[in-house]
Amino acid sequence: MGLETVHRKYENCTRCPLHQRRTHIVMGEGNPRSPLMFVGEGPGADEDRQGRPFVGKAGQLLNRILEAAEIPRQDVFITNIVKCRPPGNRTPTEEEMGTCITILREQFVMIRPRLIVTLGSAPTRALIDPEARITRVRGQWFERKGVRMMPTFHPAYLLRNPAGKRDAWADFQAIRDAYREVLSETGGP
Repeated sequence: MGLETVHRKYENCTRCPLHQRRTHIVMGEGNPRSPLMFVGEGPGADEDRQGRPFVGKAGQLLNRILEAAEIPRQDVFITNIVKCRPPGNRTPTEEEMGTCITILREQFVMIRPRLIVTLGSAPTRALIDPEARITRVRGQWFERKGVRMMPTFHPAYLLRNPAGKRDAWADFQAIRDAYREVLSETGGP
């Protein structure tokens, strides 16, 4: 079973109420063999319309950050903690994240990332620590089951709070360095 099988398994998911308003389920995209995975909060309006993660304004900022850090977007895997758009782009609830985390865990098993970057507070709480506050833990590495994880600000937050870009850039430089280190150990993405 590969990543496409996981995605087909859930393409018509109705396990939580978020499915009722979605246009597309947004499973994620990128290199299914990448050692680096980015996990955001949930799809926004543009993502729901296109069925792709991080394609709106926040996604455009993420693309610019990745490019500046010399991390090709197509070489990494990008997904969200929930796969359907929360109404009004609100933060996913604990119940919604708890339901969708099954899909994310299956994606982890197929991709086997060595590095995970959580973008924003929701995936940080779901994957690293339920009590975590992004402003306190961003930029720090955590390890879970042999996988290194770093929380950083969500690009949408940076659009609203440009002063956070300096801290986010420092985070992405550390992510880039860790990614290069893993690539040198494994011989490529």
